Amino acid sequence: MKLFNAPALLAAFACLAMGPLANANPKSVILIIGDGFDDQHVTMGRNYLSGQSGTLILDTMPFRGAVQVETVDAAGSAIYVADSANTATTLATGAVTIIGRVGKDRDDERVQTVLEAAAAVGYKTGIVSTASVTDATPAAFAAHVGVRACENPVSIRGGKKYGVTFEGCPRDLVENGGAGSIAEQLANANVDLILGGGMEHFAARFENNPSALDMTTEAGATVLTRKDQLDDRYVGRVVGLFAEDTMPVKWQGSNGRSAEDIERSWLNLAHEMIGSITQPDTIACVDNPSFEAIPPLETMTRFAIDHLSRDNEKGFFLTIESASIDKQSHVRDPCGSIGEIEQLERALSVVNDYAARNPDTLVIVTADHAQAAQIVPDPTLYTGLPIPVFSPGKVARVETPEGSLMRINYATNNIRSEEHTGANVPLFANEQGNAVLTPFMRQREIYQAMMQYLEL
Repeated sequence: MKLFNAPALLAAFACLAMGPLANANPKSVILIIGDGFDDQHVTMGRNYLSGQSGTLILDTMPFRGAVQVETVDAAGSAIYVADSANTATTLATGAVTIIGRVGKDRDDERVQTVLEAAAAVGYKTGIVSTASVTDATPAAFAAHVGVRACENPVSIRGGKKYGVTFEGCPRDLVENGGAGSIAEQLANANVDLILGGGMEHFAARFENNPSALDMTTEAGATVLTRKDQLDDRYVGRVVGLFAEDTMPVKWQGSNGRSAEDIERSWLNLAHEMIGSITQPDTIACVDNPSFEAIPPLETMTRFAIDHLSRDNEKGFFLTIESASIDKQSHVRDPCGSIGEIEQLERALSVVNDYAARNPDTLVIVTADHAQAAQIVPDPTLYTGLPIPVFSPGKVARVETPEGSLMRINYATNNIRSEEHTGANVPLFANEQGNAVLTPFMRQREIYQAMMQYLEL
């Protein structure tokens, strides 16, 4: 009597050993970064988009926490206000680094990113941003330069950025054995999909050398430049460049207005305790005509998820940046920031729909750093005092859809560009976050959580 069939028994044991892996749903991570999206901006968005007593899609996420932002100087001493380059690098790599670094530690050494680690073991990967894809936050996931301004083959040799002269990134020059500028690195990066602005950086050419755009097409990627091209499907690597630099925002202040100075009488200028002040007129948020020409973040997000999930048994890592929350706060335009928050909300809706159908998907929403905007009383709480009371900064009095005024104050400095601030930032996640996140985290621990979830 034959007691067992050896080949069949071995096959059964193999199925038992391999079954959980073979049948498991593919794991994916979708990281949404609202640049400068601190609690002031979350509240601005809620007040405007849903009303004071309303809720954002963000507010329905089952996990909520706070994140401490860490920054150091070259000697390793703590700095309490960050920039996008070093914070995105911390999210992407776990390295606490200095202001300006992209994908590098404080010693200017390359650090592997979560995206690169995922790609190395077969996950598909993607980057979506409403900024130039060479900007600090998206670039930190797939490029490595000593200074964030080294975006293209010309700027890497030095020049001016934000009005400041810099020497470039000599160590990163190709002729010095480096990997080149951010655009050059993205041209050949192991990233399945890159969508955003930045054509001017890909088209930039140093002398007779190939541009990053040349390198991208030579590497076999499909290059998209129009929003209607996102209606189609493509095989292989896709790079979409839909604006010269940062993509236009959805909303702007009526008549192009942003925050303005309080008008002070000559008596008040002589002495701030006398005379009178006049508040700026109110501002309505209106459509920005330039936005019509470019794909919304929602559309880019839907395309990205479809492209990365199609015919994919492994899973994917995707980072999505809503960039102009920060950029519009720099220029004191609350309508621009609020319109970008609305874009983040629509993109999150697409992401949540995908995660609901694919339960092994970790969705995280956070910010890289805090920003300058403050919601302050309108009118001041000190109206009863017999002296003029006013903000020393610039003020925008925004008309909200629920019929009230939201007064936004910007007062970090006296020049054209507001500065970041040093508060912790919010953290939102779907139910998958409960396995790897805690209510209070350091930014480097977000990286560790994503690596843990993808078993990297």
